[in-house]
Amino acid sequence: MTQSPPDRASVEAVLEAIRPSIKADGGDVELVEITDAGVVRVRLLGACIGCPSSQMTLRGGIESNLVGRVPGVTAVEAVEAA
Repeated sequence: MTQSPPDRASVEAVLEAIRPSIKADGGDVELVEITDAGVVRVRLLGACIGCPSSQMTLRGGIESNLVGRVPGVTAVEAVEAA
C-alpha cells in the first residue's frame, strides 16, 4: 500500500502557525509544491533570501514542524526565488 502525499491544507496550516516567527525577522515562506514522496518544497522570501541562517530556519523550524505535525511529510526543500 502506498501512502498518499500530505494534505496541502495541513501543510499550509503549519506554515501559517510558524509564519509570525519568520516574519519577525523580515522573512516569509511560500508553499510551492508537495511531491508524491512527501517532500514539501517551499520558497523562502524577504530577508530569508541569502540569509546565513536560512538553512537553520529551513531545517530547525520549518522542516521539524512539518515532519512532526503533518503525516506523510518526509522532508522540506527550498527552491530558488522566482
